[in-house]
Amino acid sequence: MQSFAYQVKSELCRVPVQRICCARAEAYGVLLYCNTFNAREIRIITENPEFAKRLPKLFHRAFSLRFDRLPREQEGREKLIFQITDPDKLERIISQFGYEAKQTLALHINFGVLEEDCCRTSFLRGAFLSGGSVTDPEKRYHLELSGNHRQASRELCALLTEMGFLPRMVTRGAATVIYFKQSEHIEDLLTKLGAPVAAMDIMTTKVDKAIRNGANRAMNCDIANVNKILEAATEQQSAIEALAKSGQLDRLPEKLRQTAQLRLEHPELSLSQLAELCDPPVSKSCMNHRMRKLNEEAKKLL
Repeated sequence: MQSFAYQVKSELCRVPVQRICCARAEAYGVLLYCNTFNAREIRIITENPEFAKRLPKLFHRAFSLRFDRLPREQEGREKLIFQITDPDKLERIISQFGYEAKQTLALHINFGVLEEDCCRTSFLRGAFLSGGSVTDPEKRYHLELSGNHRQASRELCALLTEMGFLPRMVTRGAATVIYFKQSEHIEDLLTKLGAPVAAMDIMTTKVDKAIRNGANRAMNCDIANVNKILEAATEQQSAIEALAKSGQLDRLPEKLRQTAQLRLEHPELSLSQLAELCDPPVSKSCMNHRMRKLNEEAKKLL
């Protein structure tokens, strides 16, 4: 069974990349959040076959080059590895984003590549496809982006805030994690990235949860009311039986004797239901008053 995160990434992979600037921006997000990105190697590992199909097309569109290594059949679906080690290809990619290939890469976001809104969206999509995950909304609401480049993550957090989102950031070991826990924020972000179906699934799940929770609360309330009625009825029955055993019940007024007889015959009914069985019918408050009188008379026997 496919996970929710798998479904989200598969939906994102169906978003077409038409403009070269957006292809480069998405590839940029992939690189900053992939397994390895430096002057010697690019290594991208994924378990999502839809993302694996998208990568060669994306890099060819963005940089007009091919990967040096593609996933092998024996690697299976759980470990799909893409790699570039050719120095010329690496230099072409690195220089595209304003870095110096001959220097140690201190990775940060070059916002000059992300001037257009469409490019910013593409960049976020690539970052999520490479380093993102989202929890099944049936369990909890949580979306995160985990990367190894702290400065880039800080800048990405600032970019998300500038775009109207409210991310949080935490360090988890060597990784810097940007995350969201509010369902509305996750829905908005997924819609922005190009996964409106997944966003709608979260909304639907939230509504279903609310309905189930409401039904559970109502059922618990009903159960509590039934238990309360039964406890009260048991107490009333004990009082009536004590009065009958002592002979005191026969000395009480007719209305109280009628009430006592109804309670003994219908121990499961509420006071409102007993009140309707009286001849003539009485109000609930009247029935409650009669039951209190019976309890008071029983207490006199103690």
